[in-house]
Amino acid sequence: MNTELLEALNILEQEKNISKETMMDAIENSLISACKNHFGTSENIKVIMDRETCDYAVYAEKEVVEEVFDPALEISLEDAEKIDSALQIGDVAQMPIESKSFGRIATQNAKNLILQKIREEERKVVYDQYFEKEKDIVTGIVQRYVGRNVSINLGRADAMLTENEQVKGEVFHPTERIKLYVVEVKNTPKGPKILVSRTHPELVKRLFEAEVAEVKDGTVEIKSIAREAGSRTKMAVWSNDENVDPVGACVGMNGTRVNAVVNELRGEKIDIINWSENPALLIENALSPAKVISVMADPDEKAASVIVPDYQLSLAIGKEGQNARLAARLTGYKIDIKSETQAIESGELPEDYMEQMEIDQNSGEEQYSHEYETKSEETDYEEIEFIETEDE
Repeated sequence: MNTELLEALNILEQEKNISKETMMDAIENSLISACKNHFGTSENIKVIMDRETCDYAVYAEKEVVEEVFDPALEISLEDAEKIDSALQIGDVAQMPIESKSFGRIATQNAKNLILQKIREEERKVVYDQYFEKEKDIVTGIVQRYVGRNVSINLGRADAMLTENEQVKGEVFHPTERIKLYVVEVKNTPKGPKILVSRTHPELVKRLFEAEVAEVKDGTVEIKSIAREAGSRTKMAVWSNDENVDPVGACVGMNGTRVNAVVNELRGEKIDIINWSENPALLIENALSPAKVISVMADPDEKAASVIVPDYQLSLAIGKEGQNARLAARLTGYKIDIKSETQAIESGELPEDYMEQMEIDQNSGEEQYSHEYETKSEETDYEEIEFIETEDE
């Protein structure tokens, strides 16, 4: 038993995760390569290696002839009889080759072949490991800034967090642990190239999967996410179990679950809303926290007209249009927001609408009316109206 070789292969398998079978194939190829460098050919070389004991033998197969013209492929009958007296002209003799007889160059080439195979297998193992994590999150340790990019250690490989994939305003310090979304893993001659991001919307989704058991097991689905990294995220959720509140599950008791995600995103605000198959209701939810009077949605044109109270207009639009912009991305609809006054001027609301609202409020009755109406195919849009009056 070749105990030294067997021990070396076991260590490689444990530390580098390179299989012994792969390395034995590499050793066989290196011996054949050494024979080619030493004898000028390897066509008649046979390597036999025991997979259990790592014992190996190298033979050169030569034809027995009366007169030798090519010593690399032929052997005289006299020399063949020294190996096996039963050999005759035309037979094939197997001549054992001692690897120690190889020259320095042949030995060095064989060594380089084995080392190259180890490096290739090591890169392949690392690539496979991180390819499995593509479209998922990983935890990395900040190493240093390289220009405006950040070098991140992921364990067995390094990744570069580029400036475009960084959240504006985030500053990292060496040895700091951060979570990253693996966008893509590429196999290159120098090893795997791992593209990571802190701005990708899927990062938020994966963080909620890690924090919320109901999301991980599929009870609660995250239907849509719209994100402006570092500022605000809107997320629409749906429950496959009527007994589970999807928003409550994501928020957690006293906000523990959503706060864990917010802390990882360094204070980014997260709005969690209920998903609805009704586009009008979905748009109304997406514009939260603003209150909505009515929504008129056209599924074919992917456009919606929304009317909000005058005092809610700025809240519905949001700072620099952020709330409306995120709602549009979340729902996939182009949203036109108007105030009550603007809607009356354009004829979308009756001229006496404001007066009627004052009468309802002064009546001292508290009313909440939700009307859902699906128009005919000729008009092909859905409308939902919210009329709200409160006792002053």
